[in-house]
Amino acid sequence: MKQILMSKIARKILKDCLDVSKGEELLIITEPEKMTIATSIATIAYEMSVEPVISVMIPRENDSQEPPATIAEAMKASDAFIAVVGKSITHTYAVKNAITNGSRGIVLTQFSEDMMIHGGMEADFRALAPQCKAIAKELENSEIIKLTTPYGTDLTFSAKGRRGNALYCMVDKGEFSTAPTIEANVSPLENTANGKIVVDASIPYLGIGLLEELIHIDVRDGKIVSIAGGKQAEILIEDLKAKEDENVYNIAELGVGLNPKCSFVGLMLEDEGVYGTVHIGIGTNITLGGVVKAKCHYDLIMTKPTIVADGKLLLKDGEVMIE
Repeated sequence: MKQILMSKIARKILKDCLDVSKGEELLIITEPEKMTIATSIATIAYEMSVEPVISVMIPRENDSQEPPATIAEAMKASDAFIAVVGKSITHTYAVKNAITNGSRGIVLTQFSEDMMIHGGMEADFRALAPQCKAIAKELENSEIIKLTTPYGTDLTFSAKGRRGNALYCMVDKGEFSTAPTIEANVSPLENTANGKIVVDASIPYLGIGLLEELIHIDVRDGKIVSIAGGKQAEILIEDLKAKEDENVYNIAELGVGLNPKCSFVGLMLEDEGVYGTVHIGIGTNITLGGVVKAKCHYDLIMTKPTIVADGKLLLKDGEVMIE
């Protein structure tokens, strides 16, 4: 029965998100336990006279780990690609090179069968796109961006020279988007972020998920210098330390969640899309406009954010303040 129920969202991904055309070649990258989702999408693609190719890979050990070279080359050659994976390959050279080569992609990280039936994917992406684009435009090239929350977050950085990214689950040639998160984001200029991050909502990686306690993070000159909290904070501390890569501490992204159909469930692309939230990405930023490649990219999600960009109020306590 779930295969039948998933077909509606599968069709939406192909028609609305990727806008596939008859005769195009679609690459679906997946893992063994995500095959039901990949098969659902491939079945609808075949109905639409699109040629689906399913590439099944061994699950990556870490988020942001590159896929096998064979798959990376196939992504570059495809007209469009979909990544249905557990560990994220979003922030990889494989994705960057594929879109640079003219492919277009949708990333479905940590997707469950239930997410293919209800939740964030039910949103009207086209209607929500203008607001997403407007916020991305305000973040772009900002000299000073300040983020605060009632829980103690107080972070300042520069995005001078950085593009704003509007990810609203619909792509053209040479673009990618995550789904179902709708978000406007920007990558801070390296070495400019300073202040404190207090994470109150979710870290949907490493099995952490929804937070049971606040996690306090100090930032200096663009890098995390300390992390404090309870057992969930310790999971993050130990994982980052084990990476043996200073770049994992890089402040890589500020993203604003803008999908009113998303809710906190402890999974990456639902949690990041919750309307009126903000996430700070750490680690890799190469697909967002930055130059840092790290061994991971994790997002730290907060509620009730206030964001001011070059003196203009964009969000206040989680309420969007611009048209």
